[in-house]
Amino acid sequence: MKFKSQNEFTHAQADKIGVLVSNLGTPEAPSKQALKPYLKQFLSDPRVVEVPKVIWWCILNLIILNIRPKRSAEAYSTVWTEEGSPLLVHTKNQAAGIEAKLEEKYGANVIVDYAMRYGEPSVSTALTNLLEKGARKIVVLPLYPQYCASTSGSTFDAVAEDFMQRRWLPDLRFVSHYHDNPEYIKCVADKIRAHWESHPRTDKLIFSYHGIPKRYLLNGDPYHCECHKTSRLIATELGLQESEYMTTFQSRFGREEWLKPYTDHTLKSLPEQGVKSVQVVCPGFSADCLETIEEIGEENREYFEEAGGERYEYIEALNSDDAHINMLVNLLESNLQGWNTQLDTPDVYEQRMAAAKKLDAPK
Repeated sequence: MKFKSQNEFTHAQADKIGVLVSNLGTPEAPSKQALKPYLKQFLSDPRVVEVPKVIWWCILNLIILNIRPKRSAEAYSTVWTEEGSPLLVHTKNQAAGIEAKLEEKYGANVIVDYAMRYGEPSVSTALTNLLEKGARKIVVLPLYPQYCASTSGSTFDAVAEDFMQRRWLPDLRFVSHYHDNPEYIKCVADKIRAHWESHPRTDKLIFSYHGIPKRYLLNGDPYHCECHKTSRLIATELGLQESEYMTTFQSRFGREEWLKPYTDHTLKSLPEQGVKSVQVVCPGFSADCLETIEEIGEENREYFEEAGGERYEYIEALNSDDAHINMLVNLLESNLQGWNTQLDTPDVYEQRMAAAKKLDAPK
């Protein structure tokens, strides 16, 4: 096996801590041509679709990839901005915000990069960037508050697959979830409170999370339970009664049963139950993307209003809010415990460099 090459190493090279933040992914453009390879990579991941490989290959390549790219491209075109994909833009800004705050504390000793699990920049590309800049310790933070094998688990697979091809491996820490982190809960609650300052409360607050097949829950995936715990903790922080909020699941795909209740079915049924106004928030999304902007912000709004609903509001994701960046930085620092003490202060760095030059000097 041929391993990936490593830049020439000298003893004078200062070790750094690398931080990799990642999110799901995005096509390079809102076009059928760009969607096809993106969807193929995404839907070929066995963590995402747990169907026998031979059967799924036929379904994916002969049916789905001939139909879905055009439909998905049309949806992406409605959310695309001059800067590009909203998810990519927000993730890039989050990484920049995290790096700026860590740099204030640790200077150039901590470096940050970002990646998309599917599409570009890839996890492998980001890891290469960190390693080439001197990262010998790396913490990976997938921006999914609730753990799911299809998201956090798949990100770990991508990191492991890259490491299997490297000769020299860094120390690794991996943040698998933060669904009940008190600071995260407060961030979401404060976002809702801020919305309430200019938009009065509605009949119901709906927490909508990305769905997964029910079969995954029955096979032991904790995602469903973590979503409900997040909702309960946010509701408690807001002082809500059980009758004032509910948890639903969106974005299902295929014909099998997924986690219920479904967001779209719920919104279609609420008006006839006397619920005429709703606010929807998506605590499973760290950044706004197609699933929040188009699916929740537009498509589900239409379902609710066509069914007789009178007032529908989507509360934006945390994105690059300062409180969110601070929360992520604090989360990362808690996972850097024991590593921070090994970071070089300027004086220690100079001493190390002087000693290293003597060690590398020709005898």
